[in-house]
Amino acid sequence: MTDVEIFDYGAGNIFSLKNSLEREGATVKVITNLGDHDLHKGLLLPGVGNFDPAMRAVNRTIHHKFADLVRDGAPVLGICLGMEMFFARSAEGREAGLNVMDGEVVILPDSMKIPHMGWNSLRFKGESRLLDGVKDESWVYFVHSYMVKPNSTAYASLVKAECDYGTLVPAVVEHDNFIGTQFHPEKSGPVGRQMIKNFLEICRQ
Repeated sequence: MTDVEIFDYGAGNIFSLKNSLEREGATVKVITNLGDHDLHKGLLLPGVGNFDPAMRAVNRTIHHKFADLVRDGAPVLGICLGMEMFFARSAEGREAGLNVMDGEVVILPDSMKIPHMGWNSLRFKGESRLLDGVKDESWVYFVHSYMVKPNSTAYASLVKAECDYGTLVPAVVEHDNFIGTQFHPEKSGPVGRQMIKNFLEICRQ
């Protein structure tokens, strides 16, 4: 049994994420105050909503740097918007991001259909704990209008998988105990289920 928490910043329905975690044997607590976060558990930042309201919810509930909240190494999985929140800023809003990864969030090129919605394949770029047991070129489900843009000096170390949507979109990022996916594992069938299992295994370590 693995205890994890989902931070609900009021953006939308998190039932499918909660259900996917419970299906793999996790005990899931939904929290609305990060000050209540148990530092010995895994934390998930879900993937629905807008950047500024989400960041304001974070800032309302803690009074120090987000990185200090999980300084003991508690795993954090950011999904879609949750992944984008890891970076310093977003073109979607004016609030500062969590700044635990080096870079920013930009809108998808206007030459692409926006939002990017549907299935796309992953191209692995490096070893990843989240992708253990997942095959290169596996298909996952995306719904997003923005993408992360790590700084050039950090790109190779942060980005573990990309997808090709007319432009290369960072799809999986990892840095220390922070893991992010631009896609939705909870909506990605057996491949996403393997990633959920992997995250829970990371939480048990």
